[in-house]
Amino acid sequence: MTIATAPDAPTAAPHAAARPSRGEPLVRFVGVQKTYDGVQLVVRQLDLDIQRGEFLTLLGPSGSGKTTTLMMLAGFESPTAGEILLAGKPITRTPPHKRNFGMVFQNYALFPHLSVAQNVAYPLTVRKVPKAEAERRVTRALDMVRLKGMDARLPSQLSGGQQQRVALARALVFEPQLVLMDEPLGALDKQLREHMQIELKELHRQLGVTFVFVTHDQGEALTMSDRVAVFNNGVIQQIDAADRMYEAPANRFVAGFIGDSTMLHGTVRATQVEGDSERCGIVLTDGRVLTGLNVNGAAVGAQVEACIRPERIVVHTQAVAERGNVLQAQVSNVIYFGDHLRLLCSVGEGQSPATARLPLSVAGVPNVGDAVWLELPPELTRVYA
Repeated sequence: MTIATAPDAPTAAPHAAARPSRGEPLVRFVGVQKTYDGVQLVVRQLDLDIQRGEFLTLLGPSGSGKTTTLMMLAGFESPTAGEILLAGKPITRTPPHKRNFGMVFQNYALFPHLSVAQNVAYPLTVRKVPKAEAERRVTRALDMVRLKGMDARLPSQLSGGQQQRVALARALVFEPQLVLMDEPLGALDKQLREHMQIELKELHRQLGVTFVFVTHDQGEALTMSDRVAVFNNGVIQQIDAADRMYEAPANRFVAGFIGDSTMLHGTVRATQVEGDSERCGIVLTDGRVLTGLNVNGAAVGAQVEACIRPERIVVHTQAVAERGNVLQAQVSNVIYFGDHLRLLCSVGEGQSPATARLPLSVAGVPNVGDAVWLELPPELTRVYA
């Protein structure tokens, strides 16, 4: 019996599908490098275009270079080499207060002795905006973040989510052309964080302002972004539309960092070009054979990993010998996730457990110790060198 069916192979979005504009980019990093000690490059040869009006997320583990990139764009750090352009003009040596960028930090950086309205008005005070105009803008900014009527409160009288909104209103009040956010949701609890993700994305849609957002949370990046740039060791591993980043990771690091994957080790035994793609057969450590997309062009004899998302695996409770790309396995754990079930399956010596995702509505969920047959559709199995 088949108890989970993988959906049809996704239609890959064009590389630029989610980019709002294809004219001159608002921001351009050209050959940017950054080192703090003169030896180790934190950011290596960064070439990055940020389009007008897009929501771009810089995603990666700690130390990957994403926050340093944001700080160089904000002007709080200076590149060791290379140039940063804004609307075609160099800003590499322009001080932060002259860049006209809004900034939201993880700790909000609110003045505790100032009211909500005074905190939001601070950028306008610095810019010597007339009082009447400043009051109009503050009222509008607080309305945008749904804090109307709270203008007289102090930050200590607000919840964490409300403080985050004040920080966002302050970043938007002077109508910047770019808003930079450094993990602004990191201090919030899970439910509030997810709610704020939706609110931020809707606010971005309404305003059309360019957002650059830094996070290490993959779900946050996929939920909010037009495009995601995945950093590792100071290099962008892939930059793409959020859905394509998940469905078509460019390399093994991205496949392992974005979402959950089952990874199986093997050796390439044959390759074959089919249409616009190349497939390869790999031999697993126990001699079983799988077929998948040869993403990086691995040669015969190369050590590789076959990667597939848990929801793409079809679980059978009876043998299906007539089908290809089927592995017999044994259920080692069944985990309840609230909105779905996860099967952890032992697939053989030398391999990490395979993970399959099942809907709660499925009938006949196998028990720990049961034998199952895992079908890995070749068109959804990606092989990385």
